[in-house]
Amino acid sequence: MTDQEIRAALDRHWAASDASDFEAEHRIYREDAVLEYPQSGERIRGRRNIQITRAKQASKKHFAVRRVSGSGDLWVTEYILTYDGKPSYTVSIMEFSGGKVARETQYFADPFEASAWRAQWVERMDT
Repeated sequence: MTDQEIRAALDRHWAASDASDFEAEHRIYREDAVLEYPQSGERIRGRRNIQITRAKQASKKHFAVRRVSGSGDLWVTEYILTYDGKPSYTVSIMEFSGGKVARETQYFADPFEASAWRAQWVERMDT
């Protein structure tokens, strides 16, 4: 696949994720894909298992993609994943093989208040 084709597949994936379209969301994965959540120490093997764990997740989700970058077989997406109104800043690292995701690692971070002492050196970002 070309970089343009992978980027289009990623755009479809994140749009389907936001729409809770679990069939379309998981078309990007190989059958033997592996998903890792290092912060919880979990590894999910197989596209079907990845899909089941996401479909059974009861929270209302919203995905707001901030940036997608990559080329070849390595792509990174930065996004805000909001569960039941609580945002989590998220990074997804996807490794492709044969035009599909073979491995994905996701990292999650809660927002925090900016420190007042450094305000003179920083600018506020819209999130």
